Amino acid sequence: MSLSHSPDNEKIQKVLARKGLGSRRKVEEWLKEGRISVNGKIAKLGDRITLEDKVFVDGKPVRRLNQQQRSRVLMYHKPTGEVCTRNDPEGRKTIFDHLPRLEGSRWIAVGRLDINTSGLILLTTDGDLANRLMHPRSEIERTYAVRVMGEVELKQIQALTSGVMLDDGIAKFDSVIAAGGEGFNRWYHVSLHEGRNREVRRLWEAIDSKVSRLIRISFAGIPLPPRLKVGKKQELTPEDVKRLRDHVKLERFSSPKRKMHRKR
Repeated sequence: MSLSHSPDNEKIQKVLARKGLGSRRKVEEWLKEGRISVNGKIAKLGDRITLEDKVFVDGKPVRRLNQQQRSRVLMYHKPTGEVCTRNDPEGRKTIFDHLPRLEGSRWIAVGRLDINTSGLILLTTDGDLANRLMHPRSEIERTYAVRVMGEVELKQIQALTSGVMLDDGIAKFDSVIAAGGEGFNRWYHVSLHEGRNREVRRLWEAIDSKVSRLIRISFAGIPLPPRLKVGKKQELTPEDVKRLRDHVKLERFSSPKRKMHRKR
């Protein structure tokens, strides 16, 4: 299938992300898997659509392509033991189990926390926002409270902030701040601008320190609210959502009708 590439058309992943069906990256995966069709033909990466096209995802029609969804963002205090996938083949609890139901869109998790990590994770209906927050170029700051076992020497802290070689390249914390603790357990607050798999744990393991507890306490300048209990959620105000979009330099939505004109 080959759709026209006129200025009035938009790429499928951009339109469906704006609808809140998934991040652009996720929609691109669906395209590669052949799960999206346009006008009865399997769509491919790079295809564009107009308001008159009939789009289906997994055989279900995508209605009201021109309808602009209000950007919503939830803060969720993830407990340990939950996974960040939408459906877990092992039947474990997921962060999506207790979220508000939506019509015409879905909650998109902004990144992941592993099953043994608790704390703040954002979910949004705005695919463009999710994509921008997860993109490495955005260099979003993440802050964690880390409990490690045993004493940590000054030279080890210096190594963590100057750079440690991991199996996928050099990594480091922007800051490591002592945050108390007694006996065998010590707490530190660490910040970094990357989101590699298990990066925080692997950095501490690289200096022979074992992490016994890991909590994300801030993401993109948004702190985990002290009163937000584990397993609970709280929605950002429209003003906070705007600030978050501004933080990643994401312009306000213009009307889709101005970008996607009907054929005359």
